[in-house]
Amino acid sequence: MRVVIDDNSGFCFGVVRAIGEAEAALNRLGEVCSLGDIVHNRVEVQRLESLGLRTITHADIETLDGATLLIRAHGEPPHTYELAKSCGINLIDATCPVVARLQRRVREAYEKMQSVGGSVVLLGKRGHAEVVGLTGQVADDVIVVECEADLAAVDYSRPIYFLSQTTQSIELFTELGREIRRRAVDPDKVTIDDTICRRVAGREQLLIDFSRSVDVVIFVSGRKSSNGRVLFDVCRKANERCYMVEEASELEVEWFAGVESVGICGATSTPRWLMEEVAKAIE
Repeated sequence: MRVVIDDNSGFCFGVVRAIGEAEAALNRLGEVCSLGDIVHNRVEVQRLESLGLRTITHADIETLDGATLLIRAHGEPPHTYELAKSCGINLIDATCPVVARLQRRVREAYEKMQSVGGSVVLLGKRGHAEVVGLTGQVADDVIVVECEADLAAVDYSRPIYFLSQTTQSIELFTELGREIRRRAVDPDKVTIDDTICRRVAGREQLLIDFSRSVDVVIFVSGRKSSNGRVLFDVCRKANERCYMVEEASELEVEWFAGVESVGICGATSTPRWLMEEVAKAIE
């Protein structure tokens, strides 16, 4: 059996940067707090916790006087920084530069819509850390949509500014943007701003090609990963013999009966070392 790991899978730039920042701080300080899981991959989080990383929630911030707190790649709303500063916390801001740019775009879109009585609509997963950070950039609610059914909440008589969480599907964003324009009273007053990260979105076609090149696909991803669910669906559409696992212990022997080739791939939150462990277990 031939087992191959997809060279285009694994950590994106933002995650690599955040984990690098965490490891460097842990080497210096011995203990660092992360506001939420530094990456949506349970196994990688456990590895970093063994080095001294402590995962906390927003409710813990006021108890961290003098501690070092890492803002992960997903970013945070401004009030988190204000609270940390008031508590005397040392901050390491590892917000992905792509996410930071999108936060600025949300603020600019909001100001533009305020001046014309319009609304900001964001394609994203409700409650996701990046989306919480994005919607928290402005005073009023941003309308978050996950699918076409959610578009019912939009007022189409007003101007609309449509953006996206960085890791959403380009196909879905295009479909919803087209539908928003179709429903709008004045389509010329709809702004479609594609803010999807191309370093992530560009993987979709590569994963389609990879999935079609093997008999069975093992997609390695944390189940909390929004990007993981999107990319897993991409792989499964290209190859119906596609299975998601978080780690090697979840592999099922019957998946590989009579199989000549197996491809290992993963989400932008999946470390290379974990894909290598899965490949070794299959071999």
